[in-house]
Amino acid sequence: MQPPFQIAVLLPCRNEALTIGAVVRNFKTHLPSAEIHVYDNASTDETSKVALEAGAIVHYEGRPGKGGVVRRMFSEVEADIYVMADGDGTYDAAAAPRLVRTLVENGLDMVVGRRREAPSTDNAYPPGHRMGNALLTGVVQYIFGQGCMDMLSGYRVLSRRYVKSFPVNSRGFEIETEMTVHALDLRLPVGEVNTLYNERDPGSQSKLRTVPDGVKILAFVGMLVKDYKPATFFGMIGLVLGSLAVLLREVFFGTLVASTSHNGAVVTVGALGVAAVLSFLSGMILDSVSRSRREIKRMVYLNAGRTAAPQNSPRARSKDIPSVALNNFTESR
Repeated sequence: MQPPFQIAVLLPCRNEALTIGAVVRNFKTHLPSAEIHVYDNASTDETSKVALEAGAIVHYEGRPGKGGVVRRMFSEVEADIYVMADGDGTYDAAAAPRLVRTLVENGLDMVVGRRREAPSTDNAYPPGHRMGNALLTGVVQYIFGQGCMDMLSGYRVLSRRYVKSFPVNSRGFEIETEMTVHALDLRLPVGEVNTLYNERDPGSQSKLRTVPDGVKILAFVGMLVKDYKPATFFGMIGLVLGSLAVLLREVFFGTLVASTSHNGAVVTVGALGVAAVLSFLSGMILDSVSRSRREIKRMVYLNAGRTAAPQNSPRARSKDIPSVALNNFTESR
C-alpha cells in the first residue's frame, strides 16, 4: 500500500563531511519512508561520499550560496511534503515527525522549527546570533506582519503548494528571510514548533558570520520591501524628499516668496519637490505590478495541489508519520 504522503528531506550543505552521515541516518530513522536528498554546495571535502554511503540521494550545486541551492532543490525534487534542515547536525531529526504532523493536521503550508537549546548546552546558539535574529525578526514583523518568532531558522517543513509557488531570488543566508516574507505576502497558514538546537561537533565550523551576514540580511529586507510593498517604499522616499524640500525652502527664503537672488536654491527645492511627486507616483504604479505578481503566485499556489487534510480525516491520521513523545518543549501557536 502506498503511503498517503511522499516526504522529501532536503539537506543543503557545504564541507559537512564530519556530520552529514549522522544527519542522514537520523532522518532515515525518524522518517523511514522519506527520500533524503543531500545537495553538496561545492564542498572541498568528502561530503558527497559520506552522504552517499549513509544512503542519501546526492546532488551537486557548483555555485556557492544557500539561496542558489534552495532554488535548485525546490525545482528538482518532487514530493508532497518537504523537510528542510542543515547538514551540520544542529537540528533535531527526532522532531521531524512532530513538525510534519503539525503541518498535516492543522492544514498549514509552513512549520518552522523554533530553536531552543537543551539545558545541558550553553554555546549552541551564540548570543550574537540570537540578538541578530531577534532584531531582524522584529523588523520583518513590523513591516510585513506577525509571523514566526525564529525567522532565521533553517529547520522547516513545507507543503508542495508553498515550494512550487516560491520564486527564490536570494543567493545566500537571506533565504530564510525570503521564505518567511513569501508566506506573509500570500497570507499562507504557518506554524512554529519548539525544537532542540544542538551544539556543533568538534571540528565543524559555522558558515554564518554574525555582523556581515546580518547586514546583508537587513539590506535584503529593504529590497523585499521595495518588491513586495513598493507603495510603502517609494512613499517613504517621497515623504523624505518632500519634507526636505519644505525645510530647505524655509531655510533659503525664510518666507513663502522666493527671492530672485536665490536661483540655485529655487532649482534645488523644485527638483526635490518633483522627485517627491515622482516617487509617490512610482510607488502607486509599482504597487499595481506587485499586486499582479501576487495574484500569479497565488494561482500557482492553488494549482500545486493540496497537501494537508482536515484533522479528522483518515488521511491526516496517516501512520506513515510516526508519532513522537513530547518532551519539555511545547508547540508554539
